[in-house]
Parts: sequence; structure tokens; C-alpha cells
Amino acid sequence: MKVLGLTGSIGMGKSTAAGMLRRLGLPVHDADAAVHRLLAKGGAAVPAIDTAFPGVVEDGAVDRAALGARVFGDPAALARLEAIVHPLVKHETARFLARCRRRRVPVAVLDVPLLLEGGGHRHCDLVAVVSAPAWLQRQRVMARPGMTESRLAAILAKQMPDAEKRRRADVVIPTGLGRAVTMRRLKRLVRKLRRNEEPECARSCSTRRRRAWTPRPATGSSRSAASS
Repeated sequence: MKVLGLTGSIGMGKSTAAGMLRRLGLPVHDADAAVHRLLAKGGAAVPAIDTAFPGVVEDGAVDRAALGARVFGDPAALARLEAIVHPLVKHETARFLARCRRRRVPVAVLDVPLLLEGGGHRHCDLVAVVSAPAWLQRQRVMARPGMTESRLAAILAKQMPDAEKRRRADVVIPTGLGRAVTMRRLKRLVRKLRRNEEPECARSCSTRRRRAWTPRPATGSSRSAASS
């Protein structure tokens, strides 16, 4: 079984691409959705978060807005939160991949916003990065409820720059030229993976994406447990 890592910066269209891959018949594990389940009523992360951050749990579920206010701008608090959530997400990911292997699925997808930043690409056979022009990215993100210039700046500071993600990708999927173009690129990629063929760019890009990357200092987190 091949594991395809799907990632991209905020507002680049990763969720749209993940939906297209599902329509093409590939099982997709959504890391953000996993976090939502862990923080929802009865979620595995709720007791530990309640202990670490008193007052953010209401009616058995984590109030993500309240949690976000507690960790935003506080690296130590964010580190405590990630120490709770990340191992649980990894466990869910491992279970997903095990189910796919039992079903003899030829290609499984890991949809992870910070795949390259967190080193998760090391567990993937191939990394696909979704990308769009910066102006379109900003337009998409600023249209989201509650988004502000300062919040966007903090998110972008935490993420690997789009240019670096594209350099380290095995495949770059454009999402700024219309959905039809994105779907054609994804169909081509899925077809090659199912045929066990090497996608274009894989040989030249695979060594590049293993280069070390040091994140810039930041006070915000993108798509963390608090902001998901």
C-alpha cells in the first residue's frame, strides 16, 4: 500500500483536494477531523485537557474558542496542548492505516495541514502539496469568520512558506486555476499511483523535501487543536 501525504498552507484548497480524492475512491484520514473528534463530547482528549486547562470544558466537550484564547501567544501552553493531542492523533492515524492495509487498499491518503513542519512526511511514500497564488490564498482566508490580519500573520509565521513546501513536494497540485484543473491533476496522480508508476517530479523532488527546515519564531499556531 502506498501512503500519500496531502498538505498545503492555509487557504490553499487542501480540503477541496481531499474531497476530490475521496470521490476518486481513495480513503482519506483527515487530521483536523480527528482533532475535532478528540475534543468533542466523550473525546479521548477531553479529560486531560480539562486537567491542564481548567474552565475550557463545557458539557463534556472542549470549547475550542476558550482553549484557543488560553494557548494563543503562549508557547508553553501550546506545547502542553500538543503533548496531549498529538499522540492521540498519531494513534488514530495508525489505526486508519492498519484498516486500509487489512482491506488491501492500494493508496491511502493522510490529510495533514502541518505534514512537512511536523515531520509526518517521513511516514509517507509521496507528498502532494496544494498551492495557489498568494493573493488568492489571502482572499480565501480573510473571508473566513473571525479571521483578522494579525491572526493570519501569526498562522503564516508558524507554517512553512509555500515556496519551500513546493520545493519539497513530490507533486504540486494547483488549486488556483479552477476545480476542473485540480481534478485533472489529481486523477493523473491517482492513476499513476494505482498503476505503481512514478508521478512526474517524484524523482527530482523527493531528495529536496528531506532537507531540514527551521521554522521562524512565531506566537501563533495554524490549525492546532485549539483553532481546528
